[in-house]
This record gives sequence, C-alpha cells and structure tokens, in this order.
Amino acid sequence: MCRIAGMISKRLTTAELREKVTLMCQALAHGGPDDEGIYSDDKAGLVFGHRRLSIIDLSPNGHQPMADVQQKIWITFNGEIYNYIDLKEQLAGLGAKFHSNTDTEVIIQAYIHWGMASFSRLRGIFAFGLYDTEKELTYLVRDSSGVKPLYYYIDDGDLSFASEVKALKKAGIATEPDSNWKVRFLAYGHIPEPYTTLKGVFSLHKGEFLCWHHQKGTYEIHSYHVANHKTIITDLDEAHGLIHNALNFAVDRQLIADAPIGVFLSGGTDSSLITLLANQEKHARLKTISIFFDEKAYDERMYQSLILQKIEGEKFAHLVKQQDFEEFLPQIIEDMDMPTTDGINTWFISKYAHEDGLKAVLSGVGADELFGGYPSFNRIKYLKKMRQLPRVSFAAAKYFTSDRYKKISFLTYNHPLADYLLLRGHYTPMDIAKILETDLSNVEDILFNDKPLPNISNYDEEDAAWFETNLYMQNQLLRDTDVMGMSHALEVRVPFLDEDFKKLAECIAPEIRFDMNQPKKILIDSFKDILPRAIWDRSKMGFTFPLQQWMRAHGEITNVTLYQSKKAKDIIRDFGKNTMHWSKIFALYQIQMNA
Repeated sequence: MCRIAGMISKRLTTAELREKVTLMCQALAHGGPDDEGIYSDDKAGLVFGHRRLSIIDLSPNGHQPMADVQQKIWITFNGEIYNYIDLKEQLAGLGAKFHSNTDTEVIIQAYIHWGMASFSRLRGIFAFGLYDTEKELTYLVRDSSGVKPLYYYIDDGDLSFASEVKALKKAGIATEPDSNWKVRFLAYGHIPEPYTTLKGVFSLHKGEFLCWHHQKGTYEIHSYHVANHKTIITDLDEAHGLIHNALNFAVDRQLIADAPIGVFLSGGTDSSLITLLANQEKHARLKTISIFFDEKAYDERMYQSLILQKIEGEKFAHLVKQQDFEEFLPQIIEDMDMPTTDGINTWFISKYAHEDGLKAVLSGVGADELFGGYPSFNRIKYLKKMRQLPRVSFAAAKYFTSDRYKKISFLTYNHPLADYLLLRGHYTPMDIAKILETDLSNVEDILFNDKPLPNISNYDEEDAAWFETNLYMQNQLLRDTDVMGMSHALEVRVPFLDEDFKKLAECIAPEIRFDMNQPKKILIDSFKDILPRAIWDRSKMGFTFPLQQWMRAHGEITNVTLYQSKKAKDIIRDFGKNTMHWSKIFALYQIQMNA
C-alpha cells in the first residue's frame, strides 16, 4: 500500500515534470512514509513518482518506481496483489526471472507475458501506472472493486495522475474548482465518482484501465472486467458450504504481510466474523483494534468482549471522547481529501491502529451490500409501489417540513438516481437550491442529466444491492476508508470484497441470498458454529460515534452566524432543537468552510 503520482507531457521539460511530480509526492507523503522514488524518461516526457508503505518484502528490493531487468517496463504501484505467489509460480514456469519477493515485480512480469490480459488475473486492491517503453504506451489501472483510488487529469495533451485529488492541486496541475461539486455533495453526502472537487479531474472507474498513446497524445478507457458467467446456486446447504470455504480463503490470503497486521473489531456481525476467521490463521500474532465511548448508547464493549474472549493475540481498546473529536476535527477535515459526511470513525480507529504498531488491518466492509444488511433491501419494494403512481402525485411533498416525507419529492424525477437519493440522499433539490441560493433547474440539471445508469426497474433486492454497492459503498465507504486509513499510513483490507468471494455471492439465487426477516441470514448461518448468537441477534447499529450530541455541543458547527443563506441558518436552528441529523449539518459546515 502506497501513494502514487505521475505526469506525461511533451510541453514541459523533464526538470519541470520532476518538480511537479515531486510536489505531488510530498502531498502524499503521509501514505508512504517508508521510502520515496522518482523515475523519468526524457524522450517520452514521462515522470513517475512513488511513496512507499512497506508491507510485503520490507527490503530495499521493493523500491519504486520499479522496472524489469531490461528496463522495458516501469511501474508505480499502490496496493496489494493477494495471489502474487500463485502468479509468480505460473510466470516462473513461463521463464520469468525474479529478483525480489515483492508483488510489484509480479505485475511487471505478468504484463510482459500476458499483456493487458494480465490485469484481470490480479486478485487484490490496487491502482498503478505502467509504462511500456517499447510500445510507447502508459496504462493507468484500477482494481475491480474500486478499493484503491486513482484520479487523472488530461489537459492540452498532458496526462497527470495521483492517489489523492489534493496532490494535483498542490502541484498546481489542476486548481480550478468544479462549480457543481457543492450540489452533488449536499445531495449525496459525498462527491460521487467520477467527479471530484476540481474541474477536469476524474476518478478512474473500478475495473477499468486508461491507455495513453505517447506518440499521438491520445487515450482510451476500457474495462478489463471478465463477465461472471453465472451458474446459479439454488441449494441453500451448498451455498452455506461455499460461503464458508470462500470467506475463509479470502481472509487467509488477505492476511499475507511481512509487517504487523490486525483487525478492526467494532462488535458487529461482520467485523466479529472477520476477527474470528483471522484468529484461526494468525493466533497469537493477531492484533485487534476497538473503540469505545462513555456514552452508553454507543458503547459496544459487551459485544467486543464476547469475541475477544475467543481469540488470542494482543487486544487494544481506545476510549474516544468529545474533547478528542473537538481537538482533531480540523485535522480530520484536512485529511479527507474531498468533503464527506462519513469517515470520522475510520480516522480515529486508523490513528489508534497506527499508534499500536500496525501497518495493515482487515475490515468488515462489504457484507451488508452483498447479503442485504441495510434497510433499503426492504424499503425498495415500497418504492416499487410508489413508482406505479403518477409522478405528479408527489410534487407537493417538497413542502413537507419532515425530512422523511420531504424526500418523497424525489419521485417527481424519472431517474434511477432519484430512487437512490430517496433511499440514501441528504438534501432535496429544492433545499439545495435554497442553501446555495441558486436556481432549482440548475440543481436538477446537475443531478439528473449527465450520468447514464443501468436500468433499475425491478425494485428488488438485486437492485438494492446495485445501489448500495456502486453508489453508497463505492463513493462513501471505500473512498473514506482508504483516505482516512492512509492519512495514518495504514492499509485497510476488505475480505468481503475479494474478487472470488464477490463472484460466488453474486451466483447465489436471490431467493436464498436475501432474507427479508433477518439481514445477512445466509452469511450468519454459514458461520453459526463460531459466531455467538448475541453478536448477530441484535439491532444493527453500524460503526457509529455519538456525533449527534458531540456536534450539537460544538460551538463553531452550531454557530448560526457562520452560515450564509437563510435556509442554512434555519437548518442549524433545527439542529439545535434536535430535529435534524448530524450528517446534514456536517455537510453544511463543510460547504461553509469552502465558501
């Protein structure tokens, strides 16, 4: 896990390119404290930069950017390839020679032997830039689950890329704000891909690669995703067995590391399961990181203890107080890279994991999306019935004062994103227009006129899974987890999003994969032999902080005079009456800071 950056230009000198890439790497230094490197090719007008967080092969052999012996292929790589040992054996059989124990060198040899087809053979979390000196091509490649970020900017025949948006800005490569980001942020609570806060800076989609032609200064973007030819699993007992084996395999291969590795343990079903499975492999070498609060409604120590009693290893638990929140909030916002209403929880637990000596952890992110862990999996059926009514029926809902009913006005828009925003959105278009003091039509154009989506028409559990996986998890959970973890030089791995485990889950017939009476029942039943009933047989609460009361007590966040528009001031007053959720206030606060 590292941070990467690079630039290709025929206009700038190599010295100018090196200066900009060096600036980007300095902006990314927090995610790669162990080493740094720069590679340049004068003839190609190319510079790659790298900041290293050493996890596999801690020796200097892992220095990047890295090349093959003949220096025909150069790479700057961020992430982990979990199946690199298997690939290395296959490549050795084809005659490949290796000079390190790194997964980075395996990517190079895989490309040399299999070309672009190598991308789909990789199992892991990754984003990399790869330069083929003979073909005069550079590839930017991102993993199929979108765990590792990769942002690019193309202007006047130049290509620039980086792991975080702030790097492009601090190097002076892209500095103009995207005038639409505030509308998107207030609607979603994050900036949805491919957009960012900067004009012309985009996120490469998961499972895609960008190919840059040096001679022509042109590019194309393709998917390397291999279609999952489903053999539908309809037998429940068979599904239980397959889930049991596949998740054990995923956890086992994601524990590979030469540096200390641990697990985030919240006390919920998903993190508890990952902890128990990791303990079977690591035993006394496993470290767990937990957080607790003085506020009893958020304190999960009772559930954490149930799991900790069953495992070996070192167990770290940290108390987070309101004063910690107030002390670190400015740093948290600085580390976000882009505005978000989530990630505070991940920032704190990553901080403690780093202080406890860890460089990598496993997380339970992804199970809710695969197996129906959210309320949206039930609510989407009611949405189907409402969609059968004339859209005009919902026009008056925008005048409701209650948020719950006001969001029904999204049904006046004939767009799949309106369905998602009804389930997950923050502010309605009319409220956004009032907050930003702009035209409603402008807000509607930004939200609903430029993004093609798959046709969501069945309004069933699979549609809910698509929404949660590709919108909420992709744009909020995974982005926030990566950027907050890396702000503390911590790699967060996600076994539930292992490529092979995901493919298996998607092959299970919806009738047995989802249970409307018990969320994630098929997953729980697959591990009932090790998972205590008290862990899974309780109300879902997520990895939640007492932010409603902490933000209500925060002097600046609740200072009405800080906010500009009348609508924003009214919302802050409502928050003082405890009739507004903290996440909406946090969004307003960040908008105000960027005014």
